[in-house]
Amino acid sequence: MAANEWQRRIARAEELGSQYQFAAEILRFYTAIARFQEKFSRELGRSGAGNGGVASDSEPFARPLPAELVGRFRAFLPVVEENGPDPLREAARELRNGGDDSHFQLLTLFWDGDAIGALQQGPGDFFARSFLQPYAVSVRLRSNLRWNGPAPFLCPFCKRKPGLGVLRPLGDGGQRSLVCSFCLAEWEFRRIVCPGCGEENPAKLPVYTAEELKHVRVESCDSCRSYIKTVDLTKSGRGDPIVDELAAIPLDLWAQKQGYTKLQSNLMQL
Repeated sequence: MAANEWQRRIARAEELGSQYQFAAEILRFYTAIARFQEKFSRELGRSGAGNGGVASDSEPFARPLPAELVGRFRAFLPVVEENGPDPLREAARELRNGGDDSHFQLLTLFWDGDAIGALQQGPGDFFARSFLQPYAVSVRLRSNLRWNGPAPFLCPFCKRKPGLGVLRPLGDGGQRSLVCSFCLAEWEFRRIVCPGCGEENPAKLPVYTAEELKHVRVESCDSCRSYIKTVDLTKSGRGDPIVDELAAIPLDLWAQKQGYTKLQSNLMQL
């Protein structure tokens, strides 16, 4: 993922933040995080960190996390302290008071796939995922892995859950893909299938939209009661899947009031 991809997200976040008051605060925070991620991504590209033989490694995400990343993590914490909501600011201060060993343990837990442990849906998940995401993208892009075969329910590269869906123009309609919540890989996925449980009955897969962002929709499942938001680029070519999904906060609030649980929270823990 080239640096201009991060920059494009920053520009889209600033655009939507000025347009939608309900999303302004969270998009301002995301912009600060994305600026750090963009700079970190460029540093990784210059240093070659994340390479280390990955090109010939069939499972690059199984490799141990490099200890030298801890030093950069210390520079990430002030970004959250200065721009985040109060709970995350406090968590950043507590982490800053910890040592490199505790930081490395936090990052390693997430990198190794602590999907249901102490990090899930908490500050630890936010700090580890936000910081490590540029590194995960770098590892994926430097690998020779290519996905083929049946559409997987988890990311074919890092094995994490999808964070959102995207519909891209294809002929007279749209091709559905899923986007990884961590390494941002994108892979094709059938439109009328729940990515949580595999339900295929259209009657059990209702879709909802909101007036505020008509090109973003909730795709829910009445079998497993999960939902995922999908950004329809056939309706808004200017949209960015990552940013537009973040901005569509009213859809998350509505879905959760209906008793649905998000398949995977986004970077801002929504």
